[in-house]
Amino acid sequence: MSEISGPVDLVSQKKRIPLIGRLSSAQRGILIAMLIFAVMFLVYGWKQATGLTPNMINTAANKGALLALVAMAQTLPVITRGLDLSVGATFVLSNCLASTLVVGGPVTTSAGIIAVLIIGAICGSINGIIIVYGRLQPLIATLAMSAVYFGVALAIRPQPGGSVNFEFADFMTRSTYAVPHSVLLLLAVVVFIWIPYRRSVLGRASFAIGSSEQAAYMSGIPINRAKLLAYTLSGVLAAIGGILLTALTYSGAAKMSIANEYTLNSIGAVVIGGTSLFGGAGSAIGSIFGAFVMRTVGDLLIVFDINPVLQPLFVGTVLLVAVSLGSLRVLRIKNRLDIYR
Repeated sequence: MSEISGPVDLVSQKKRIPLIGRLSSAQRGILIAMLIFAVMFLVYGWKQATGLTPNMINTAANKGALLALVAMAQTLPVITRGLDLSVGATFVLSNCLASTLVVGGPVTTSAGIIAVLIIGAICGSINGIIIVYGRLQPLIATLAMSAVYFGVALAIRPQPGGSVNFEFADFMTRSTYAVPHSVLLLLAVVVFIWIPYRRSVLGRASFAIGSSEQAAYMSGIPINRAKLLAYTLSGVLAAIGGILLTALTYSGAAKMSIANEYTLNSIGAVVIGGTSLFGGAGSAIGSIFGAFVMRTVGDLLIVFDINPVLQPLFVGTVLLVAVSLGSLRVLRIKNRLDIYR
């Protein structure tokens, strides 16, 4: 029998482990997305004739925040091993509603914002109810509801138009001390929606469901309520994005191209941000940086004078690579439980 030489120094052993090795997959995803975005944005600023001016930063932040909100909306269903193909349509529907309701004085504007958020929550709840109680696959259910939500948006705005409270729109799209208000909006969403959700019982349950729904059920986790909350909050986040779009454009437009673009790009942003398409791992914060990476790709194509006709080809290639890399880790492992480590 071998002798025990002494207690194991766990602290010194932990110190010898590289920092990147001690990070979770979601944390690594956030870090990688941040680094990619930083490099790409610096190149973008370097290619600009005027450099990184406050106005340029504000414009880039406003465009990135739109996709970031839709990507955050996509993150919640993906964590539960689902996929919401209606986030783009909910985004467009909220834009059309906001161009009708977020008008007038402060009271009516506030009431309009609340109404749009409630309708966004209703859209998300309908998705959740169909998936949970109708027992349909999320892909099929949300694809069908996407057509419904876009049809409602088209009924509200057959032609682009409408308006928005000017003071509200100006406040949402400008910056203070070089800090874009759209970035502050993302920070508020993280602080008041994502973090409380992540720390809540149902929020933690969504990660368990994504890891193994059968194990979560056997552990007594409220699966139905957790899924309903995930899809409901997804609708709310998409509605916030629609309101910001109205503030940026001062109008509403029911365009299927916008809905499809934001839906597809949100999936790419989610994967770039470290969220697993197989569920159980991810972060809305990573999706924010993933969204800014996707948006910066388009900006780089412009500053490098790429033919606009070829831009969808490059963006589609980035999307394909992002989704493929998200699946590559699963193909390389033998034990499927290693996905969630």
